[in-house]
Amino acid sequence: MEIEVKKKNENELVFTISGADLSFVNAIRRVCMMEVPKMAIDDVHIIKNDSAMFDEVLAHRLGLTPIVSDSESIEGLVLPEECDCEDYCSKCSVSLVLKKKGPGVVYSKDLSSEDSRIKPVYDTIPLLKLKDDQEVELEATAQLGIGLEHAKWEPTTACAYKFYPQITIGEDCEGCQKCAESCPRGVLEFDKKAKKVKVVDLENCSMCKSCFRVCESRSIDIGFDDNRFIFRIETDGSTPPEEVLIKACDVLSEKADKIIDIL
Repeated sequence: MEIEVKKKNENELVFTISGADLSFVNAIRRVCMMEVPKMAIDDVHIIKNDSAMFDEVLAHRLGLTPIVSDSESIEGLVLPEECDCEDYCSKCSVSLVLKKKGPGVVYSKDLSSEDSRIKPVYDTIPLLKLKDDQEVELEATAQLGIGLEHAKWEPTTACAYKFYPQITIGEDCEGCQKCAESCPRGVLEFDKKAKKVKVVDLENCSMCKSCFRVCESRSIDIGFDDNRFIFRIETDGSTPPEEVLIKACDVLSEKADKIIDIL
């Protein structure tokens, strides 16, 4: 199996996988989404809330606020089911406090954490609006969890793959340009000097076959390589995408070891 990184930034990773089958790639996708641990607010104790927003809605917004969950920040924390405490403790949870008086908008940056490493990823997420003399005071508890339990623990906002496209242009192509003009993603381009259609951005092809449908001579063929994939991971900023991928591989490896032990 070969992996080639095509694009990498703070919240996105795009790479190709060669020499792997569909079941393996799909298993990686599912584990990335559902079984990589991430921090999220799970319990909210509201002391005072004078705003127009219901307590339940405010708690829901807090739960969906991305919390920093990279390996360095969550080092030493365990999942709740692995902890021997009855409710919450420093081994499995982190406390955040919000106390604000209006007027004004309350943002995620107003959440004060007992652990400076574990805090909202973005400072400018609006939580609620306070008018004159309105006040909000609460204590929130963040814990590790996985996407199988709730969407707020999903580290990925997008995690998908597609077969690697293959485009074949026959020698009987008449150079009518219709295929290049119909392509919605700029994959094809007409070379005026050579009077031929050429592929300029193969990996951007969605295999919609718009070009095939407009080609009267059927000189173009759209297919895919069933042993090669383009994989894309996008996160909400809580965990770097490459870290999500590595953790997913570790989880999948542990599952394979369990099956071997059972057998």
